Amino acid sequence: MLKKKNIFILSLGIMLGVFMGICGSVFAERDNVVPITDTETLPYEDLRTFTEIFGRIKRDYVEPVSDKKLLEDAVRGMLSGLDPHSAYLGAEEYQELKEGTTGQFGGLGIEVTMENGFVKVVSPIDDTPAQRAGIKTGDLIVRLDDQPVKGMTLADAVKHMRGESGSKILLTVVREGVEAPLKITLIRDIIKVKSVKSRMLEKGYGYVRISSFQSGTGDGLKEALAGLKKENAGNLKGLVLDLRNNPGGVLNAAVEVSDAFIKSGLIVYTEGRIENSEMRFNAAPDDLIDGAPMVVLINAGSASASEIVAGALQDQKRAVIMGEKSFGKGSVQTILPTSNGAAVKLTTARYYTPSGRSIQAEGIEPDITLARVKLESLEKTEFKPVKEADLSHHLQNGKGKESKEDVQEKEKDTLEKDYPLYQALTLLKGVSIMKK
Repeated sequence: MLKKKNIFILSLGIMLGVFMGICGSVFAERDNVVPITDTETLPYEDLRTFTEIFGRIKRDYVEPVSDKKLLEDAVRGMLSGLDPHSAYLGAEEYQELKEGTTGQFGGLGIEVTMENGFVKVVSPIDDTPAQRAGIKTGDLIVRLDDQPVKGMTLADAVKHMRGESGSKILLTVVREGVEAPLKITLIRDIIKVKSVKSRMLEKGYGYVRISSFQSGTGDGLKEALAGLKKENAGNLKGLVLDLRNNPGGVLNAAVEVSDAFIKSGLIVYTEGRIENSEMRFNAAPDDLIDGAPMVVLINAGSASASEIVAGALQDQKRAVIMGEKSFGKGSVQTILPTSNGAAVKLTTARYYTPSGRSIQAEGIEPDITLARVKLESLEKTEFKPVKEADLSHHLQNGKGKESKEDVQEKEKDTLEKDYPLYQALTLLKGVSIMKK
């Protein structure tokens, strides 16, 4: 079993609405602020330059500026210059970040980061206004209503995109491969994310979709697997774990999901300059699907916690990773509360897969790479025999429910439109035949 640590693990993924930051990050919170030690010296000459510029702004700037604003902006600039994931969180931003792991928040449902001054979509979240409106991974948001994004901070852009449920916002989006910018209107909503969904693909073959890693995702996975076994009336022949467009979430949840399929060995570890940044997580001796073959689906929107899971299952030879190269977010952020009720989010470590791979800026390379194509059934162009249900004014079943055949037909149609999922199921069937 994993030992509980005296740190507060927060989110790997920062979701639009409540989350005010960058895509998928590991967070640990410490209440103590570490002072500068005696062996470290302050750069007095540089600080003298800072105070000189501070004084000139106070005296010469065209409008009066408060000391608080100047100092806070200086802190924000100091942190933003380190890497894309270090940031200063005001008291409101900090509170919203802590509340973000509940799985319910207001906004559009987009995981975002900043790139070249524009807001870049890491991934849309399942069953949210953004996903329903067709926002895609890699989209660059260049205007929010009538305001250009260029010149905004990420926090300002996120604040603009938030708003009252039911209100509208117009996003101007630049998409690769599309010449003209797209105008997309979204209606804000209260986002309630159910992180785990499951269903049977065919007899013996289960499917679990994890859209984000929340505090309850581990328990949700156990319930989903138990439900699939019950529906199958026995153990599964194979499982597809879908982590596509999963921007991350709670570190412990990623460990729990990995641990559900690995009987022993290392899951993930972190290394940094400070003692508290070094953590190791090992698997407990159980496998909830009794060693049944697995395929994990990933894409460019799979970040951070998703990459921890995919990397662990890949290194432990427990699953075949299929799809596209993942996002490449492999750094750890520590939340350091400050005396004024705010916090500093500081990158303090990198995380590594069991074999010692750093995913930072590299991502997870799938074992089987799939191109972005859609699969269309040839049956749609071929003659189909006429059935009773095809006749005009045919008599209904009488039970007020869809027939089992109709439900299976719909599931088959969904499977055929999802090329990676179709390929994952085909691979699982092949492995099952070889095992026999």
